[in-house]
Amino acid sequence: MMKKSQIALLALPLLWGAGITQAEDTKAPGISIELSATQTENAGCRMSFLIQNHHAQDITDVVYETVLFGEKGQVAQMTLLDFQDLPAGRPRVRQFHISALICDKISRVLINGAERCAIDGQAAKSCDQGLELKSMTNIELIG
Repeated sequence: MMKKSQIALLALPLLWGAGITQAEDTKAPGISIELSATQTENAGCRMSFLIQNHHAQDITDVVYETVLFGEKGQVAQMTLLDFQDLPAGRPRVRQFHISALICDKISRVLINGAERCAIDGQAAKSCDQGLELKSMTNIELIG
């Protein structure tokens, strides 16, 4: 028969492990951007991004300055991508058509910084803080 002290010691690792799982599920404040898909169309490239606001407040307007690099690593084009509004905790998909540059000619995309970022119509710095980037395509996403 087990003593109460032995039972308590056996339960500790289970409780400790549960705390780790809960901490892993909690995202730090920031914005995650994933380049999810690309498709060459009409002598250009359609890029699909999955973006999520992990801040406590809705972002009412965000535009990122973006640099596209060619297949040899050279700057090919600079553009502004308007991701519009980003509700807190809810994923959004935004698509952009990059004209005169087919997808196979783009080696990477640089998120150069937020050109515009607003919360409730007021300028904010939240859009550059805690930026997490990843790509599900052959095009690297950096920032």
